[in-house]
Amino acid sequence: QVQLVESGGGSVQVGGSLRLSCAASGITFSSNVLAWFRQAPGKEREFVTAISWRGGNTKYADSVKGRFTISRDNAKNMLYLQMNSLKPEDTAVYYCAAGPRVAYYTTGSDKFDFWGQGTQVTVSS
Repeated sequence: QVQLVESGGGSVQVGGSLRLSCAASGITFSSNVLAWFRQAPGKEREFVTAISWRGGNTKYADSVKGRFTISRDNAKNMLYLQMNSLKPEDTAVYYCAAGPRVAYYTTGSDKFDFWGQGTQVTVSS
């Protein structure tokens, strides 16, 4: 049974930082592209960042570039998202996702097979 479990969300003030984690089980972790998506109230789920299966390549949405950093530890089956300089518009539920290698070449959520339950991030001014 595949499980992706996010943690690390919470409330933070503008300019603050949070580090999200995603623990994976039941998949061949090192063979999967991993990503973070987010969904704000009343909005569609949007791509945030992805990392290739070996971790050598990353991509970011323009809205988070330079502020967020994705990383993975294949030995521990863990995915991370370091979020700095947080803004109110970063407020959303953040989801980790896993998918086949082809998923790296898209920002669409439909290419990702497995999803976590989400963790809430709230940034207040």
